[in-house]
Amino acid sequence: MSDMQHPGIPAYQAEPEVVRALGRVAVFMGGDSAERDVSLKSGKAVLAALVSAGVDAFAMDVQGCLLKTVENPKFDRVFIALHGRGGEDGTLQAILSQAGIPYTGSEVLASALAMDKLRTKYVFAGCGLPTPKFRTMSAPNEAAQIVRELRPPLSVKPSREGSSIGIRKVNTATELAEAFEAAAALDNLVLVEEWIEGPEYTVSLLQDSALPAIGLSTDHVFYDYDAKYLADDTRYRIPCGLAPQDEVRLQNLALEAFRVLGCRTWGRVDIMQDKDGEFWLLEVNTVPGMTDHSLVPMSARAAGISFEELVVRILRDTLEDANA
Repeated sequence: MSDMQHPGIPAYQAEPEVVRALGRVAVFMGGDSAERDVSLKSGKAVLAALVSAGVDAFAMDVQGCLLKTVENPKFDRVFIALHGRGGEDGTLQAILSQAGIPYTGSEVLASALAMDKLRTKYVFAGCGLPTPKFRTMSAPNEAAQIVRELRPPLSVKPSREGSSIGIRKVNTATELAEAFEAAAALDNLVLVEEWIEGPEYTVSLLQDSALPAIGLSTDHVFYDYDAKYLADDTRYRIPCGLAPQDEVRLQNLALEAFRVLGCRTWGRVDIMQDKDGEFWLLEVNTVPGMTDHSLVPMSARAAGISFEELVVRILRDTLEDANA
């Protein structure tokens, strides 16, 4: 039994014919992004689960030039456990696609769109999906005008970072200018959006189906990096606490957001609910965390899917792509 196996779920072994078809699997992890540490934890957990399920898998800490990953590859396919820029934004997906190497998760365009919070919101807005009002910010002296245009409190985000890195909640133009400087140090594209006060939910997607939603609560200002990966006092609600019809509405919204971006196989959608009960889309994650604090494995367990079965099911979709 692996460290990620839940005692209430039977141990999982991949079918011998599936193991043969998968061949040798490289689990790409690490990388050079700000999410490197989380990626290493995700990759190690994925690797342990694949090996436990009987898959011939090994780890690759991907750093430096990504083109080197496809020079004389000693593997048949890739499980991508890289978070953030380089591994999650379409760059690696494009290299693997050109090399003809099957890989897990979303393809090039969907990966690039989902990694960029601004362009994700353009797609949502263009498709009529609910997302908080927003605008870009390019200099500190725009703060006063933005505060007049949008209704504080506001959220300031580097557009192309994950794991809530660089996100701040602000109430005044002075705070906005300061938060912009911090976000701009991480990304030259900074997004400002209206802050939705209310409960936060996340919906994991697996092979075009929504898993049980998770309600999130924390004593932090919001569900930030520390609350996601380090704190032990973050509260996860499964069942999420919504009435059944509202959870279905939440799951359907997550599925629609996933589909309009063109995502595939697996991912996670983060959503807020306001005081009137309306849901608002925040972002889509195409390579979500797979650590012991992570939400996709947690949601899968609630559906009776072990961590081993989860990673094998994600990987099996690469066989369908190869046979398409």
